[in-house]
Parts: sequence; structure tokens; C-alpha cells
Amino acid sequence: MSAGAQRGRGGAPQAPPAAPRAAAPIDLTGYWVSLVTDDWRWRMVTPPKGDVLYLPVNAEGRRAADAWDPAKDQASGEQCRAYGAGGLMHLPGRLRVSWQDDRTLVVEADAGTQTRVLHFGGAAPASEAPSWQGYSAAAWEMDGAGGGRRGRAVTVKPVHGSLKTVTTHLKPGYFRPNGVPYGANAVLTEYWTTLTDEGVEYLVVTNMLEDPQYLAQPYVRSVQFRKQADNKGWHPTPCGG
Repeated sequence: MSAGAQRGRGGAPQAPPAAPRAAAPIDLTGYWVSLVTDDWRWRMVTPPKGDVLYLPVNAEGRRAADAWDPAKDQASGEQCRAYGAGGLMHLPGRLRVSWQDDRTLVVEADAGTQTRVLHFGGAAPASEAPSWQGYSAAAWEMDGAGGGRRGRAVTVKPVHGSLKTVTTHLKPGYFRPNGVPYGANAVLTEYWTTLTDEGVEYLVVTNMLEDPQYLAQPYVRSVQFRKQADNKGWHPTPCGG
């Protein structure tokens, strides 16, 4: 019998792992305003139809972008196609992040009055229906964790970390508001982290969209937000409003 097993039989019971809220290495909660520091011409105004510049779309994606008809989306009740998880974070606006409970983080966007729910603890249930925001499985990734020496386990609290989310079960949408599409089998992987510069807190979200239907390769982007002290400027607006 191993020494570890022997200790386990007579030792004190180990405490259960902390809930994700208590274990958070960074604080994502509060109000954040987007900083449009790149891709200004595609984020601040709706690009012209068929503009797929710098996007890794395949031939089918280009054809779909050329066929974009916003009036058709409106008539079919799908005016929120550009506000799904695949494109939402790149729209200019504000976020409100809060804990719904110890295992569920909620990200509300005033653009399109959309709400993303980040679930700690596993993949989507089989019964999960597709939606604009899909199902986001979340997990903390710790930086700076210490190891042991000569077989001794040494626990060192991480000084920082990030949040990884993987979003599936998406309804087909647009990752650029001029109808550049992603399909129902798209997978969105994101890394959320914070940093402080001269006393100002920033949120950086790096995302990778993989879509076998419309993309020739994964599309990787990052967006930045600055933290606000209050809800000034928070103004949820419906899709297309």
C-alpha cells in the first residue's frame, strides 16, 4: 500500500474544492465599456454588403455574405443574428458581469439586450436547444501555481489566472454585422483575463471561432474593455435598435 493511501486512511478528511465563485483568481464583475482600438471601420459602422476583408471565409461563406438581406432577417424574426455569441463581444457597447450563483457567471451586453450565461461544471446537457448565445462551459485556468519538491506537495495560491469558456449549441449568426456568417456547428473558445495599468482595470477577451461550414480556418480576435466605477452609459438596446 502506498504511503499516500496509508495517510489517507487515518488522516483528516480533505476539504471539498472551493466553488468557482470563491476560487476565482480574477474579478470579472462590474461594468465594462468597450475600447474600439482596432477594426474601427467594421465595428463602429455596418460594413457594406459583401465586405469580407481580412476574414478567413471559404467560398460558401463568401456566397452567403454576398446574399445578405437584412430585410429578410427582420421579416423572419432573426434580426438578432449579429448579436449572437460569435459576434456580440465585438460590437461597441457595455457589459455588466455578475454572479447568478456560486457556479454561474452572467455577462449582460447592452448591445442587443443580450445575456450570456457561463456555466462552471461541465458540458451542455444533451437536451440543450440552440440559441443566439449558445451554451458556454466555463473553467478557471490558474497561473503561477506552485509545485512540490522531493515528493512533497506544496500548495501556492495563484497570483492570477484567466477564464476559459467554450460555447456550443449556437444558432446560425453573423460575426460581422454585414451578414458574414457562422453556422450551427460553430464552436467559440474564449479566454477572459484582466490587467491593471496606471490604476485602470481592463478586461481582455481573446476568442477563436471555428466553423467548418463557412470558415477556411479558425478566426482569432481579441477585444478590450475598460472598467467603470458605476453604470453610467448603460443603455440596453434591442437588436437592430
